[in-house]
Amino acid sequence: MDLLDNTIVNIAIPSIQSDLGATYANIQWLSAGYALAFAVLLITGGRLGDVFGYKKLFLTGVVGFTVASLISGIAGNIEILITARLLQGATAALMAPQVMSLVQVMYPPARRGAVMGIFGAMAGLAASLGPVIGGILIHANIWGLDWRPIFLINIPVGIFAIIAGLRYLPDGKSPHPLKLDVIGTFLIIIALSMLIFPLIQGRELDWPRWVFLMMAASIPVFIAFWRWQIAKEKRDNSPLVVPGLFNISSFRIGAITNVIFQMIMLGFFFTFTLILQIGLGYSVIKAALTGIPTAVGISLAIGFLAPRLVPRLGRYVMTIGSIIMAIGFGLIIGALTLSGLDTQPWQLVPGLLVLGLGMGSVMGLMFTVTLKDVDSAHAGSASGTLSAIQQVGGAIGIAIVGVIFFGALSGNAATSFDAHSNQVRSAFASANLQDNFVDGATTMVRTCYVDRAKSKDISATPDSCRAIEQSQKNGDLPASISNEISDATRKAVSDNFVFAFAATMLYAVILVGITFALSFFLPRKIEYNTGAH
Repeated sequence: MDLLDNTIVNIAIPSIQSDLGATYANIQWLSAGYALAFAVLLITGGRLGDVFGYKKLFLTGVVGFTVASLISGIAGNIEILITARLLQGATAALMAPQVMSLVQVMYPPARRGAVMGIFGAMAGLAASLGPVIGGILIHANIWGLDWRPIFLINIPVGIFAIIAGLRYLPDGKSPHPLKLDVIGTFLIIIALSMLIFPLIQGRELDWPRWVFLMMAASIPVFIAFWRWQIAKEKRDNSPLVVPGLFNISSFRIGAITNVIFQMIMLGFFFTFTLILQIGLGYSVIKAALTGIPTAVGISLAIGFLAPRLVPRLGRYVMTIGSIIMAIGFGLIIGALTLSGLDTQPWQLVPGLLVLGLGMGSVMGLMFTVTLKDVDSAHAGSASGTLSAIQQVGGAIGIAIVGVIFFGALSGNAATSFDAHSNQVRSAFASANLQDNFVDGATTMVRTCYVDRAKSKDISATPDSCRAIEQSQKNGDLPASISNEISDATRKAVSDNFVFAFAATMLYAVILVGITFALSFFLPRKIEYNTGAH
């Protein structure tokens, strides 16, 4: 449930926007807020399980997650939905860490690898099929609920998990639990919030000075957090993040690589959904099914290619995977640039499949290579820290990619319209209007288009558009002219979204280049055990 809900919301963004009048910043919070709450409480959730019992915390998390899903599904406005998503992330952080601990209690060492293999396969399936399941649910429009079943589906699953958990899960907790790091948790929440909040809200607020001051002020808070972790380790050996882990070169480089990779992956899926549904006008089910080749590529790389290539190539599987990812991005952008509004799903399949193969080659080794040199005594702490770091990377990635993508949409709006302005001029000219009227009418349509593209609230109608819409309602504009204007603006929207997506993919390729470079500093030989994934 926790991984499914990390990705399922992307496919519902246009539906949520139109239903609740969400701004672009709002929809970023739906994804980034969930990942942020999950990240900052994940390690604390594991500690609580050690203290109070794994079964008790797992069930507490499931109950909270189920309630948060219900609130999400019945939310009447975007503010309630965002709050519910934060609650989902927080309760997922209570639920998820207990699974690993319960596996240790329930199974002997000889069977744990197989169990973890099944768990890893289910986790990968949930994450990759989230948009597909979401698309099917929205397309089905169950009881006329539109996007809401993507959250309500968690209720029967949660109820089943509670009943089965009460009956079958054993009790168990750590005999020597680490103490909670309340101050450390508070500091990291403040630091990350001071960084991510202005990144997401800055554009909507027209980038006031305090936005940049807040981001700058997050740096001393991060420093305070790190100094507290060092002091906490000396005091009672139970910091939230063990500072000594970052003295291990492979863990340090691997952690940075993890953050960058999550920034790439979640940023891509977030914007790709927008370009399919808004830029190309795909239906929700068409958009969902279009993304399947990526999931296929990831599954093939992790389940088939990695076990065969890693024993021979070691870390270079990640190096090659980075190159393949860059090629995949290039193929996708090439297809979109070549065909624009006429882009068909089959044209995107090669790029998406190649991208999935690259992503799977990198992500399949992330935990193994990062934890390779970590002492077994710190394996649990290192694994929890790495999982939290991944979620932080996802939250930061969505925030930054939003700045680039939505900024490009605004900045390129006039250019995208001008490429199709002759079609609008010709439509008005066909009504035998004088040239000055044709110029004025075309300028009015252009102003409306640009204002709508730059609008923070896409549900609101800019003042410059009211006269045009009223003329269409009253029938003052002949249907032929109105249709030509709609067709031209639709092409302009498509071109604009392709441009914005290309800008974000350039950013992604730069990050892929950093991942490529970092892979050379990771351990060369890797013992690859599919059970670990």
